[in-house]
Amino acid sequence: MARKYFGTDGIRGAANSFPMTAEIAMKVGLAAGVAFRRGDHRHRVVIGKDTRLSGYMIENALVAGFTAAGMDVFLLGPLPTPAVAMLTRSMRADIGVMISASHNAFTDNGIKLFGPDGFKLSDSIEESIESLIDEDLSQQVATSKDIGRATRLEGVHARYIEYVKRTLPREMTFEGLRVVMDCANGAAYRVAPEALWELGAEVVEIGVEPNGTNINQDCGSTSTGQVQRKVKETRADIGIALDGDADRVIIIDENGCVIDGDQIMAVVSEHWKNQDRLSGGGVVATVMSNLGLERFLQSQGLNLARTKVGDRYVVEHMRAHGFNLGGEQSGHMIMSDFATTGDGLVAALQVLSVVKSTNRPVSEVCRKFEPVPQILTNVRFSDGRPLEVDEVQEAIRDAEAQLGNSGRLVIRESGTEPLIRIMAEGDDHMLVDSVVNEIATVVKRAAA
Repeated sequence: MARKYFGTDGIRGAANSFPMTAEIAMKVGLAAGVAFRRGDHRHRVVIGKDTRLSGYMIENALVAGFTAAGMDVFLLGPLPTPAVAMLTRSMRADIGVMISASHNAFTDNGIKLFGPDGFKLSDSIEESIESLIDEDLSQQVATSKDIGRATRLEGVHARYIEYVKRTLPREMTFEGLRVVMDCANGAAYRVAPEALWELGAEVVEIGVEPNGTNINQDCGSTSTGQVQRKVKETRADIGIALDGDADRVIIIDENGCVIDGDQIMAVVSEHWKNQDRLSGGGVVATVMSNLGLERFLQSQGLNLARTKVGDRYVVEHMRAHGFNLGGEQSGHMIMSDFATTGDGLVAALQVLSVVKSTNRPVSEVCRKFEPVPQILTNVRFSDGRPLEVDEVQEAIRDAEAQLGNSGRLVIRESGTEPLIRIMAEGDDHMLVDSVVNEIATVVKRAAA
């Protein structure tokens, strides 16, 4: 069914506009509280957020909803999304909430929900909550004596830092490595540099001065120019760029070159395979991952299982088929031996451990394959369904015929923004470029 509130990664939109308003956030808290009010125990919810100005508004509105449902609320403050997932399980909460729009600009915000197991909610549970949001729940609120309490927790940063450090062998140290750490002025601005320093690295910090409006602004995993320059300027061994809620990571080698999620999956999968730690016989990625990754994995005797876009779908496939490594080209890395969702810092530590154990530069360690030429373009639209227009469908069929067996075409509507994403890849760069331009032109006409 068509969904009114939830997209591919929770609820997201421009702050103070539908659906990201205080009114809707309060209804989400009440609906989710009612949905997860199971059993006679005292129910609890943990709420974390990134550094967006609108986080204060959304946080307080959620607290109102959850406490009205009779849930005790534990406020974590600015903390990475994976830390919220971890603390949901650790604190035996009934539900976890992260207030973040991930890599988007500060003008957006979002609400991500986690079940008591620390995993993002399934489509069916999100749909049940969505149906409750628009219902009259006045008869299901808590009685006066059962209204929940709200408490702001201290010490959660230290708990998460110790958690990520324990993902490495006890004897592992990063002494001798100079690391540029770009926290995107986001949720990891305190924990990421501290964790690296405690592990022995010399840390050069950027993107650690959030002011409510500078999250992801010319920094972080979606804007790597600053960290690339800083790596070369300081002669660092590696650069690490997280996004606003730190569930994504992009690596920068010592020459200032970008290493995306596909290369990270190649590095870790090979290393884990050699250590007999890789489960499932391969890696789970999305339809957007480069054909070069698939070919590299095949050369290693490994498989690449593809899902639709969204780290939630990667995780679902991993759980269903016994994989322990998956991710997205954009930098979501899911390592289920350690976490229930993407964790940019944990993924970065795994890469650093390979670099340290091989004693080779990042440019050698993290260049496992030559990417097949891949072009992605986005077309913004205001309303309607441009992909359903006959002219667009005909252009897609023509493109697929041109690419044949030598490439791939992926066209989809974004689940978080009003965009049509057009991606093509293949061995013939000129053909790929031509195909993408042709489809984009037709989609723009349909979206006008």
